[in-house]
Amino acid sequence: MLLKFSFKNFKSFRDDATLDLRATKSKEYEARVITFGSEKILPMAAIYGANAHGKSNVFEAFRYMNHYVLSSLDFGGDVDNKNNKSKFLPPTPFMFDKESREKETTFEVYFLDKHEESAKVYHYGFTVSKAGVGEEWLDYKTKSGREYKPIFYRNEASGELDLSGLPVKSRELLEIALEKETLIVSLGAKLRIEKLKKIREWFLRNTFADYGQPLENYLLATMMPPGLDEDVEVQNKMVEFLSAFDKSISGFVIELARTTDEGDEKYRIDTIHKMIDSDEEVRISLQEESSGTQKMFSLYPMLEDVLEEGGVLVVDELNSRLHPLLLRNILQIFSNREINKNSAQLIFTTHDVWQLSNNGLRMDEIWFVDKNKEGLSSLYSLADFTDESGSKIRKDENYEKNYLLGKYGAIPSIHNFKML
Repeated sequence: MLLKFSFKNFKSFRDDATLDLRATKSKEYEARVITFGSEKILPMAAIYGANAHGKSNVFEAFRYMNHYVLSSLDFGGDVDNKNNKSKFLPPTPFMFDKESREKETTFEVYFLDKHEESAKVYHYGFTVSKAGVGEEWLDYKTKSGREYKPIFYRNEASGELDLSGLPVKSRELLEIALEKETLIVSLGAKLRIEKLKKIREWFLRNTFADYGQPLENYLLATMMPPGLDEDVEVQNKMVEFLSAFDKSISGFVIELARTTDEGDEKYRIDTIHKMIDSDEEVRISLQEESSGTQKMFSLYPMLEDVLEEGGVLVVDELNSRLHPLLLRNILQIFSNREINKNSAQLIFTTHDVWQLSNNGLRMDEIWFVDKNKEGLSSLYSLADFTDESGSKIRKDENYEKNYLLGKYGAIPSIHNFKML
C-alpha cells in the first residue's frame, strides 16, 4: 500500500510536493481506514484544482516514476535500432527559471508491502536528469518499527555505491552491469535479487489511466478485458458491472477482425440488446455505445485487477463522461472493506465538486493543486489547510460551496472572455 509519494522539480512543480495517504487522527469514516502495525492508511485520494494548475502533473509524476522503475533496464545507453535513438526519456523539469531547468528531478515513495509474511515499510527513491540517474536509495523498517535501515545507496556525483544491504554474491554483478540510466532496482530484479524483485513487483501492481488524453482514451475504450472473448463467466461479470447503469446490455459477441503484420489479433466487440417487442436480439458495435458505456467498459478490467492484486489505481479525469452517482459508486468500492478485501487504493483527479458535498470523502482524502502567478504549482490537503486567521477547516463546513467560493484556493481566476 502506498503511504506517501513525493516529487520535486517536475513540470509545474519546482518545489517539494507530497501526496500523503496516511490517515490523520480524524474520526470521519474510521471503518474505511486500513491499519497495518503502526500505520493507518487511506484507501483513496481525490485531487481537485483548476484547469492548467497542475493536477495532471501529479498523475504524470507518479506515472513517470512507475515507468522508469519498470523500464530503466531498457535505457542503459542502448540504441533503439528502429529509430536509432536511445529509449531513455528524461523527465521535464520546471522550465521557468534557469537553475531549475538544469537540476535533477526527484521521486520517492514510502509503501507497505503487505504481501510478505512479515510486512515491511520501504522508502525508495531516485533523482534523474538528462544525464541519467544521479542518486538512488532504498531503506526499510518493520511495519511497527520506527527506524529505517539502509539496503543500498548510490550517488553518481561522488562515486559512492553502498550495496551492503544486498547479498554479497550479487554486489559484483550489480557493479559491473550498472549503467548511468539504469536503476539498481530494475537491474537487481533482472538478476533475481529477491529484495529488489519485491520493490519492482510493487510498482507492477500499480495501474494508470489518463482519460484526459484523447488517444489514450480511445485505446482504453477498445482494449478487451482478458478472457472476454472465450470465458462466459468473464462476460457475465462484465454485463453485471455495466447493468449498474445500463440494464439494456445482455451480453457480448467477440469476433476476430484481423491479424496485424506483427501477429497481434484485433477483435470486434459487439454488445447484445433485447428487442422491446420480441425475443430477438440486436448487436451494436461497442464503438456505437455511449461514451459513458465505453468508459465503464475500459474501467472494469482495471478495477478488477487492482482489487484482486491490492495495488494502486491512478486515474486522471476519472469523472470525465461519468454521472456523479456512478463516480460515487466507484469510490464506495474502495471505501468498503468487505469489497476491497486486499486494500487496493484509488488516486484520481477530478472536477466533480459534488463528491465534496455528499459526505463521501474524508478531509484527509481531499487534495488541491493551486498555481501562483509565477507558474509554480503546489499540492496540499484539506486536512492541513488553514484559513486567513490560521484556523483549521471544520468538519461541518460545506466543502463544495466553500471550494467554489475560493476559500480553499485551487480555482480558476475567471474574467469575461474577450472574443473577436
